Amino acid sequence: MKAIFKDVNISAISTTLPKDVKCIDEQIDEFYNGNQKQLNRIKKNIGINFRHISDQETTTLNLCYRSSLDIINNFSDIHLDALIFVTQTPDFLQPNNSHLLHGMLNLDQECLCFDINQGCSGYVYGLYVAFSLLYNGNCKNILLCVGDTISKIVNPKDSNTAPLFGDAGSATLLQKKQTNDNAYFILNSLGSGWNNIWLPNSAFKKTKDCSFLKMNGAEVFNFSIEKEMDSISNLLQFSNMEIENIDYLFFHQANLYIINNIARKLKLPLDKVPTASIEKYANTSSASIPLAICDLFQAKIKEHKKVILSGFGVGLSWASCCLSLNDTLIFKNIE
Repeated sequence: MKAIFKDVNISAISTTLPKDVKCIDEQIDEFYNGNQKQLNRIKKNIGINFRHISDQETTTLNLCYRSSLDIINNFSDIHLDALIFVTQTPDFLQPNNSHLLHGMLNLDQECLCFDINQGCSGYVYGLYVAFSLLYNGNCKNILLCVGDTISKIVNPKDSNTAPLFGDAGSATLLQKKQTNDNAYFILNSLGSGWNNIWLPNSAFKKTKDCSFLKMNGAEVFNFSIEKEMDSISNLLQFSNMEIENIDYLFFHQANLYIINNIARKLKLPLDKVPTASIEKYANTSSASIPLAICDLFQAKIKEHKKVILSGFGVGLSWASCCLSLNDTLIFKNIE
């Protein structure tokens, strides 16, 4: 799927992290049997050091609600035409998070609400849907909430998954405005690889597997490298852009090893590929791209920035877009 949009602006991005922080150094005995060399190798290759973990009462909805307040409080004069919530860790199967958040924010009844069940590529998927509604529909202002609390679905004693994931939520305001830029999207799916990342017994199909996140790390790595290389190359060709014209490439912050390999194979300048959020927050699933943006910029993106956003993972799915950030308000909270 390829698409081109215009006259859509990302006016604000807010991210929220839970306040509880876990340091991998403090869990060396729990995960790595006190083996300092193994821990150092994990920290160097995967890049993780800290992760923010939500408590029992805090859900993805709570984190995205806090981020949404930044939007509501700073754009009090606008009417939201739609609220889109992208998550794979909702409060309930029924009702969905978008309607719960609609009530918490006391939004007008003339507001379209729906959820999208999508993981690591979810931010770009959500942007695509929002851009579509703004470009082709009657919407003028859309609130896109994206996030996950993956810590709630991993085995806390599994060293292959638990140290890799943190929790975060985000809210993005998109508005229909006349701009001088086009936005380019490429979205892909590979459903035959669904069982490389999945959560058994999480809905109505029951299996004999445990009810924790399962991930085939080697297959996910191979998939990520292969598909991301094609995705970025195809996007640059589709948008008629050269890498020299791109200010930043924000990849899904899966881990440092994957992103560095993608950057190396594509010969991307490392100063254009932010990765600092991996060390500080680990893999925050669908929230990792907006979190990486909010971690890099402070308060407001005053100068026009041409960026590529690219997510990949569960589904299997991958999605990339090339767009502009201009006069975009930035917020980052720890709750």
